[in-house]
Amino acid sequence: MAEGSVQVTHTGTSRWRRRTAVYGTVTEALAAAADGDILVLGPGTYRENLVIEQSVTVRGPEEKEGSARIAPAEGVPLTVRGSAIVQRLRIEGQDIAAPAVLIENSTPELTELLVRTSSASGIEVRGGARPTVRRCAVSNATGTGVSVSDSAGGLFEECEIAESGQAGISVRGPAHLRLERCRVRRGQGAGLAVVGADSAVDAVDCDIHDIKGAGVRLAERATAHLTDCRVSATTGDGVTLESEAVLTLTDSEIHDIPENALDLRSRSVLTLVRSTVRRFGRNGVSVWDPGTHVDAHHTRIHESTGDYPAVWVSDGATTVLESCTVDHVPDALFVLDAGSRADVVDSEIEHVRGSAISVSDGATARVDATRMHRVGTGAWFRDRGSGGTVTGCTIDQATTGVIVSKDADPAIEDCVITAPAEAGFYVSARGRGTFTRCRVTGSRGYGFHIIDGCRSELIRCRTERCARGGYVFSEPSPVLTDCHSDEAVAPGESVTPEPVVPPVTQVKATAKAKQPPAAADPATAAPAEESAASRPSDEVLAELESLVGLDSVKQEVKALIDMIEVGRRRQAAGLKAASVRRHLVFTGSPGTGKTTVARLYGEILHSLGVLERGHLVEVSRVDLVGEHIGSTAIRTQEAFDRSRGGVLFIDEAYALSPEDAGRDFGKEAIDTLVKLMEDHREAVVVIVAGYTAEMERFLAVNPGVASRFSRTITFGDYNAEELLSIVGQQAGEQEYALGEGTEEALLKHFTDLPKGPTFGNGRTARQTFEAMVERHAGRVAQLSDPSTEDLTLLYPEDLPGH
Repeated sequence: MAEGSVQVTHTGTSRWRRRTAVYGTVTEALAAAADGDILVLGPGTYRENLVIEQSVTVRGPEEKEGSARIAPAEGVPLTVRGSAIVQRLRIEGQDIAAPAVLIENSTPELTELLVRTSSASGIEVRGGARPTVRRCAVSNATGTGVSVSDSAGGLFEECEIAESGQAGISVRGPAHLRLERCRVRRGQGAGLAVVGADSAVDAVDCDIHDIKGAGVRLAERATAHLTDCRVSATTGDGVTLESEAVLTLTDSEIHDIPENALDLRSRSVLTLVRSTVRRFGRNGVSVWDPGTHVDAHHTRIHESTGDYPAVWVSDGATTVLESCTVDHVPDALFVLDAGSRADVVDSEIEHVRGSAISVSDGATARVDATRMHRVGTGAWFRDRGSGGTVTGCTIDQATTGVIVSKDADPAIEDCVITAPAEAGFYVSARGRGTFTRCRVTGSRGYGFHIIDGCRSELIRCRTERCARGGYVFSEPSPVLTDCHSDEAVAPGESVTPEPVVPPVTQVKATAKAKQPPAAADPATAAPAEESAASRPSDEVLAELESLVGLDSVKQEVKALIDMIEVGRRRQAAGLKAASVRRHLVFTGSPGTGKTTVARLYGEILHSLGVLERGHLVEVSRVDLVGEHIGSTAIRTQEAFDRSRGGVLFIDEAYALSPEDAGRDFGKEAIDTLVKLMEDHREAVVVIVAGYTAEMERFLAVNPGVASRFSRTITFGDYNAEELLSIVGQQAGEQEYALGEGTEEALLKHFTDLPKGPTFGNGRTARQTFEAMVERHAGRVAQLSDPSTEDLTLLYPEDLPGH
């Protein structure tokens, strides 16, 4: 076939006499072609504007033969308006007002096109077209790489936009595009821009790199789902969302961004799942404006290259971090302004120079079961109106564990602060705060350092081995209830330290607290945990029975209690009593009531005279395992001693024996515990708890532990009806009621919730109730004269997501 000629293979039966023909131009060949015909272009340059309207195959030569260049002087080089197959062509356009490839009102297949152009766009899809574009490369120094608009869509697979003078890929509503294994680089303005209502992009395994501007930009109610995608090396933000845009990033990575890795504004919503954000110059995640929201799950944010917080939440925005990790950053999470809120659940925050969590200007944070390690300050509630809760958290090797200042008033519960440099808890400048069952261990400074006459409240708190004093207060002192310390200074004494430099400056204070005239003997000091109230067993069993659900658990506990009670009566009658091992294994998901049942079990044994006190001491790996050989045995012994006469409850006990244990010190804790259980078998009841599968593995690999436990009690997940009952109970306790339709809405809400391994069970029900109360408050606050019903009734619109 001659160079620059087109060979047409006619497949129609009407041309049986002339099966093939050769034409001098593509235009002539197309004019002669019918549906099903195959056009093969010889190598050469075709100065034609091709318009393909038939269902034909148009193919360039094999690579070894050279290329077929479609390169007219002006206009659109290639227009496709039929269900054609176009392969192996080089498209070159020179008209900055027209696209190089235009696809309209059709569903063609384009494969291995090389678009090298200076056009308005490299490939433009419009007019409802739905092409399939595979292994095509676009370079357009003046305009957009790929443009999709006007109800169009299609699939782009293994394509590369190597250069573009504007956005690499632009999708404008209404349009819907799918990208698979595509690469966008050297774009201007944005690598991927999705703008307008009903615009949507699904992208899988795509790379957006080396962009002068934002990597991904969504605006004006556009949506996108990016899975296993990577955005890097931009000059602007990595991802920008505005004007009610919605983006989901799954198994993706945003890295090497000089500005914000992810920036959201004006009621946009971002969901991050199993993704990574790293090496960013400003914020890793920046969230602004009321209604703007981020939901991050199993996501890591780390390696900041600038001096800004990793996560910034302000101007009424909200953020949830669940099972996330934030590390190696200047500050981890800043929450600012009234209406702003951050929920941090079951997450890790470590290697932070400044604050792990900072709350100011009336914002709120809820931090639950989160571990902070090697941070400047664990949580800092800075000023009036700033508050929230910190529950079940551990803060290890911080400069200061928690700071409360300037009229802030958080609630801190069940938190353990280990080895702070300056203080476990520091309260100053009219800060308040309620601290319940909190413990400070091994402080190089103070345990609780409360100055300026701050009226905090401490309930059942404990300090251990604090170098400069467990409790240091100025007049008037905080309110203490049953707080203890292992130091010689009697806890709860009001002391007046000389002025000190606040710990946040990281300058060591020099003042010494005044010692009381008579020091208490630490050997006779009361243990940290409160003795269980001496209630009759019937009353405690009634409380157990009142718990929602847990029918099989109640039966197991009652059977065990019956055995113990009958054994006690047989002994009183001079008969032999059957040996009953009282140690238990509790298995099940979080939030199913394991701790509550353990507490009631201790009370019942106390009421039966089996245990001296019946109190509950709850510990986990962090409380038992030390950092060096020998320290673990000491910690385990201390926990066991605090439990004498009561119940030692070890949560997530399987963490003491990880699968890749190696030289892990958890084994030392197990060995110590087994010996103590044998030597003091009547003094302490031990309950180990955790996920079902993990506890089965734990007992299987530790026969010494397994032999000490007589019974395993399984706590099942709550069903939707039981979760509804929990909400109803809480509503009644708080003097709320469920209005018309609310029970049905709650049932649907709980039924639809995913029940994965992170599902919170009872905690989820409590959180739902708290969220409803907040939304109810926002609704009723707008009423000028609310009635009693307005103030008490919760309606379906108060549910999250309604």
